[in-house]
Amino acid sequence: MLDLDAIRKRAQQASEKASAAMQKSFEKSEELIRNLEMSNDEKTVLESDQQPSSHRDDRFRQVEIVGQRFTADEMAALAASEQRLRQLMEERMSEVAAAASQNVMEQLAGDDMGLLAAALEMLDMEDEDEEEEVELDREMEQKLADVLEEILARIDALPEPEPAFYQNQDPRWERFGILLSGIVSTLNDHHLDAMEVEEHIPVMEQQIASLVRRSWGIEGRGELLTKIRQLIQEGYVQRYQLYCEAPSAQTLMDETMDDEDREAVCRAWRFAQRFRKKYAYGFIIGWDIGRAAMLTRWGYYLGWITEGEAAGILWDLSHRAAEELHSWREFAESYLFGGLLWKLLCGSGDAESYLGYLADAAVRLLTGNPQQDSGQWRSCPWPLSEAEC
Repeated sequence: MLDLDAIRKRAQQASEKASAAMQKSFEKSEELIRNLEMSNDEKTVLESDQQPSSHRDDRFRQVEIVGQRFTADEMAALAASEQRLRQLMEERMSEVAAAASQNVMEQLAGDDMGLLAAALEMLDMEDEDEEEEVELDREMEQKLADVLEEILARIDALPEPEPAFYQNQDPRWERFGILLSGIVSTLNDHHLDAMEVEEHIPVMEQQIASLVRRSWGIEGRGELLTKIRQLIQEGYVQRYQLYCEAPSAQTLMDETMDDEDREAVCRAWRFAQRFRKKYAYGFIIGWDIGRAAMLTRWGYYLGWITEGEAAGILWDLSHRAAEELHSWREFAESYLFGGLLWKLLCGSGDAESYLGYLADAAVRLLTGNPQQDSGQWRSCPWPLSEAEC
């Protein structure tokens, strides 16, 4: 029997926690980031595809929830967000009562801060155009390059099972494809044991739909498939090659670029020149494959593609990854390498923290215990390519 009183009580407790957290933001907006201790469950890192353009908008920005600063002008928006949050929780409670689903009840009884994070994430997307971007100077660029190399060396030293040969019908291919989305999935606390990223509850469906539409500019099936195709056929492999081969940053510019765009091109060109002799063009493909795998799973969750279509896309991504890279460590290093190039193009001053988040996720996937929702890469050996067999 459903205990509706208990459900209502828990929903009310979640609402009270959300309201208290928002009120604290009103009163201590200048001290929020210093005083708020973020746990892994409260930290959400979401990926997007940034192009240097004079018309940057929120769909080309990464969303990282590590606390918010709110101005007086934003307080009305916060109140509206709180009301929206309450409405979402009421919808959840009604769905539980109607469906009598034990899984939904367990989700409702879970981490209430996830609801607050969802509301703040949506608000952050709406307001991020008002944020000031911190410009990166040459000294910071060098520091970021040094930090990147230190992280890559640390990941390269981690233990990993030997690669294994997979037959064409080996069920491990399906698991391997899902795990290619592992870094973003880990940072967003998504499931990694099946194609579905989350339980189908309204608050999560709205959050993921908002992410894909606003951060990626994808409105449905056609645009999703086009973006996945672009990531694999062009992506950052092509961009990194272009920046490596350019004799100067100026040759990559045109008259439509503003000063901000030109600075972004210069940063990316200097990055490519610094690493071009050490890392070949194809090294960065893990960044493209990992994001394409995540988009595939998000698209399936939203109902834009079927499970069979998603499995087929992941199958192709899996074989491409096995052909181009040789281990989970190398995949992780490729992802971080591409992530920093993307951050330099964005011009965001939080690149070092971003690298730290990615590295933490990779280490967690390569170590730990799969029974405790970590170490998933270690439990699935990297497939040998046909050339290596």
